Amino acid sequence: MDNWSEYLTTRTGFRFHVRPVRSDDEGKLAEFFSNVTRDDLRFRFLTGLNEIGRDRIATLANVDHEQTENFLAFGDDNSAVLATGTLARDPTMIRGEVAITIRDDFKDRGISWELLIHIAHYAEANGIKTLESIESRENHVAIELERNMGFTVEPYPGDPTLVLVRREFHQTID
Repeated sequence: MDNWSEYLTTRTGFRFHVRPVRSDDEGKLAEFFSNVTRDDLRFRFLTGLNEIGRDRIATLANVDHEQTENFLAFGDDNSAVLATGTLARDPTMIRGEVAITIRDDFKDRGISWELLIHIAHYAEANGIKTLESIESRENHVAIELERNMGFTVEPYPGDPTLVLVRREFHQTID
């Protein structure tokens, strides 16, 4: 695992720290997901979860840092998780799927935009050629953000409630 830890500043001027998850972050992740709306849980996990169980928290905190990476965003004091962005690579390691979740009380500050750029740079630096996200058709905010970053949107095969959002890395994301 390379460091990939840095401070980012959004267009709104909000500054936050992003770093790869560590196994001792389970408690911070549990606290984070208790501050995520039910709709955002549904959009993140594409299921009707009302809460995230300990097993799923453990899985998110104990990634292998090769096939899967999970980035956490913290405020300046580095205490509470404000956002999480997971990248899971396929077995060929050339396609990756990204999923981002923002704490409800930290939305509309530009964190999603900067976190997605950070993950895209990480993905491209690690040989991923295609970055994808599977989105609920109802997740208009995420789909619009991804479109604004040059992702394409197409129907998801076999499920009319979902779309596949995709970006090829033959151009830079900024």
